[in-house]
Amino acid sequence: MSTVVDDIRRGAPRRGVNAGLLVAVGAALTFGTSGVFARGLIDAGWSPGAAVTVRMWVAALVLLIPTLVALRGRWTSVRHNAGMILLYGLLAVTAAQLCYFQAVAVMDVGIALLIEYTAPIAVILWLWLRRGERPTRRSILGALLAFAGLVLMLDVLTGAQVHVGGILFALGAMIGAATYFVLSGRGDTGLPPIALAGLGLLIGAVGLTIASATGALPFEWTTADVDFRFVTVPWYVPALAVGVVSTAIAYSLGIASTRMLGSRLASFVALCEVVAAMVFGALMLGQIPGPAQAFGGALVLGGVILVKLGEPSVADAGPEAVPQSEPDSEPDAVPAGRSA
Repeated sequence: MSTVVDDIRRGAPRRGVNAGLLVAVGAALTFGTSGVFARGLIDAGWSPGAAVTVRMWVAALVLLIPTLVALRGRWTSVRHNAGMILLYGLLAVTAAQLCYFQAVAVMDVGIALLIEYTAPIAVILWLWLRRGERPTRRSILGALLAFAGLVLMLDVLTGAQVHVGGILFALGAMIGAATYFVLSGRGDTGLPPIALAGLGLLIGAVGLTIASATGALPFEWTTADVDFRFVTVPWYVPALAVGVVSTAIAYSLGIASTRMLGSRLASFVALCEVVAAMVFGALMLGQIPGPAQAFGGALVLGGVILVKLGEPSVADAGPEAVPQSEPDSEPDAVPAGRSA
């Protein structure tokens, strides 16, 4: 009997990790649609600042009621974690979006995106220096492999000119992305994932609106139809899609998967977003990746697998990887352990 119980205890966290991988892939797929929808709006005459600000407001409004429902009886948790929520909204949402668009205004988009997507490596270093969670050799090899894949996928080896200010902005976007993974992985706050997403996106929407109102972020928009590869749609279709699918759903799944997998593994699985973005770009915009980019995508996926294999076993994983049961008094604080 004890053997059966032990097997169940060992199997439950493993099943939780497998479910977490599915949720993380779902987050990467939904995040990966943002470039297609936003590019359609930008090609129709929208400024990047307008596209991202509308994106945040749509997502914040979509999650408003679910956030309020999830927070019934939990407002004490909001007060106790007010600083963390504010940091999440300002860094993980506002700064990441604002710095990225400022970077691409003065430098090659591929280089800016490559710098931002060094965030998983920053997460590994943070967990190592801050919490003493030393990465395994496989994790380090996976990081290097994924980085090499991103270099090939983003086509930054063509001698494009770089801009010092742009690099600094891209590093700011990287810090925002790394903050997203670290804060999303905290399962000890008592905040349901959808509530953290809703509050963070609302703060981000306000922050981007202030940036636009002060002129820090150009804001131009139009009601012209938006053209994709096979269809032309009214402007509000991609505007709603980028807010609901690419943001509200994506952030909620992202926080949930990070609590299930831990910041380190979730940040590397999120690299699949680049692969998803290229697939959606090919289908909807006709942007077909070349052989080098396809090979780079394979390297990214290989790096994710190596990081997964390099994760500590359930027995040694510690609080970042082992699902934790919440007290009976707050059964919904982090449903299914740390899984959201």
